[in-house]
Amino acid sequence: MILSVKPLGDSAVTVQLGDAIHPRIHRRVRSFCHHLEKDVPPGVVEWVPAYGSVTVFYRPHVIRYDELVKKLTDLAADLDRVQLPPARLIVLPTVYGGEWGPDLPFVAEHNGLPPEEVIRLHSGRDYLVYMMGFVPGFPYLGGMSERIAAPRLERPRPRIPEGAVGIAGKQTGVYPLETPGGWRLIGRTPVRLYDPGREEPILLRMGDRLRFQPVSEAEFREIREQVRRGTYSVEIREYGGGEEA
Repeated sequence: MILSVKPLGDSAVTVQLGDAIHPRIHRRVRSFCHHLEKDVPPGVVEWVPAYGSVTVFYRPHVIRYDELVKKLTDLAADLDRVQLPPARLIVLPTVYGGEWGPDLPFVAEHNGLPPEEVIRLHSGRDYLVYMMGFVPGFPYLGGMSERIAAPRLERPRPRIPEGAVGIAGKQTGVYPLETPGGWRLIGRTPVRLYDPGREEPILLRMGDRLRFQPVSEAEFREIREQVRRGTYSVEIREYGGGEEA
């Protein structure tokens, strides 16, 4: 079922599949993209999934707007019955606190918790990758415990290091590149989420599950060196959990 299809400029349409951030709506977005991959309408260039919608870019001289809308509507007719391929689970070793996570004490105090409990709550669940955006490789994750939610910095930092793990409101995320940012930093992973030298430059995909695995500083430095040498293998396996985030 499609809630709406609206033009976005003269060469794109946005297909609205839901109006909330929820795993069931995400599954419909993923199913719609799965249909597109199997049966790309003529003239369609690419598509960009979001929380509850998919924007489809096309060449209007190849396919007319009305014709494209009909094809997309037909593709969305049976989304709830689509058999999706198994999701992947990606494990990111993460060192928490200290110089690697300078805002961990704030997040702990803000929520009335010891730092060790923040780490346990943050690393104790699997996160759903709803979509990718902001910069190459940045995952928008769902499923963080509201017990460790924290406000953004009043003044963003001009430089956030690659691999920084942060919290902003009720969300957590990982910075794949050094950029400015206002998230509360609680840790860092040595794994590169974006590497233009890899066959697949972006590590994560929409629909993946992400798990943060606490490691010591010594383990972090050792893995970081392996990543630098190109000898580290990211742990990726089939996700065996349910649909809920």
